[in-house]
Amino acid sequence: MTAHFDDATLTHRLAQGTGEILKGVRNVGVLRGRELGDAGDDLAQNWIARVLEQHRPDDGFLSEEAADNPERLGKDRVWIIDPLDGTKEFATGRQDWAVHIALVEQGIPTHAAVGLPDLGVVFHSSDARAVTGPFSGKIALSHNRPPEVALHIAEKLGFETQTMGSAGAKAMHVLLGDYDAYIHAGGQYEWDSAAPVGVCKAAGLHCSRLDGSELRYNNKDTYLPDILICRPELAEEILSLIAAFREEHGSY
Repeated sequence: MTAHFDDATLTHRLAQGTGEILKGVRNVGVLRGRELGDAGDDLAQNWIARVLEQHRPDDGFLSEEAADNPERLGKDRVWIIDPLDGTKEFATGRQDWAVHIALVEQGIPTHAAVGLPDLGVVFHSSDARAVTGPFSGKIALSHNRPPEVALHIAEKLGFETQTMGSAGAKAMHVLLGDYDAYIHAGGQYEWDSAAPVGVCKAAGLHCSRLDGSELRYNNKDTYLPDILICRPELAEEILSLIAAFREEHGSY
């Protein structure tokens, strides 16, 4: 007889278990570089798919590491997964990689977990709390594509910018108060942000597209090119600066 897990517990255990699998694969030390990253992606994806097949067989599923099944578009409940966000960071021994698990219901993440396995922590929407207090004066950006608009905003606010790997890692460090905002433009997909947004919104942070519109999930086109996650006290000012930048430059 299979034990029953509610959605919150299952989300948390999926993130926790995936992190343990990935750390185990890496710590054995017999694979390196791309081969290690590919093995981690494959093993994590296979385990998550098997768990959901057993425990939530009627739900939809969308993952970076699996072929898209269009049947998800007709379902109210869809799991949106990135088994290993930050494959390069994982494979090179860095800590800024993450596990993303989100249950999306009618386009909105209702249960979400982001694991930072090398830090030994899983952030979950059921108990996440954003750090308050003084601003850090820092904005988190992508290593690969730091957007011009974010550099502009940092200059206007008098903030520093720092780059990190995984989108989930950047978002969780905003939650922890290490950064005041995470600004991204120029390319992401639903699995990059569904779980971080689910956790951060539950924790009281502002989450939106760069034009201020709501982030919606389980779309036919899974491309979500831009995102803002920030402390709520800064949201209005940052969005105003973004709008002015786009009006002047025509893009982000």
